Amino acid sequence: MENLSQMRQSGPMTSYRVAEAAELLGVSTDTVRRWIDAGRVPSSVVDGRTVVPGADLAALAASLVDDADRDRTRAGDVSARNRMTGIVTRVLADTVMAQVEMVCGPYRVVSLMSAEAAAELGLAPGVRAIASVKSTNVVVERPVARRP
Repeated sequence: MENLSQMRQSGPMTSYRVAEAAELLGVSTDTVRRWIDAGRVPSSVVDGRTVVPGADLAALAASLVDDADRDRTRAGDVSARNRMTGIVTRVLADTVMAQVEMVCGPYRVVSLMSAEAAAELGLAPGVRAIASVKSTNVVVERPVARRP
């Protein structure tokens, strides 16, 4: 799932191509396009390609966790023991600790970390991140951008 190197980031706004959004949500590109056409998630065209704003994709991902449609996603394709690429849906932080919520395909993942670590990683709703699950610990990190 780490082949999402096409992520667009300009300042604080992150956007995802349709294929990237589909992979993050664990659905087909056709499903994402239908959701765009139906107005379920907003989109725009950048450089001739349809993109979905990261914050809007995060909101959709969070709604899918409790939605009956999630049973039709590719839940069996992701191993809960490994690294899962997903989208941050919520960050609650105080001066010491942060609670980071992500949706990785059909899975909701919650990680507790220091507020400093969350800030250093730039974790915010709409940001792509990787959850590494081992036993009862969830480690969240940001993917390294690939150079062309």
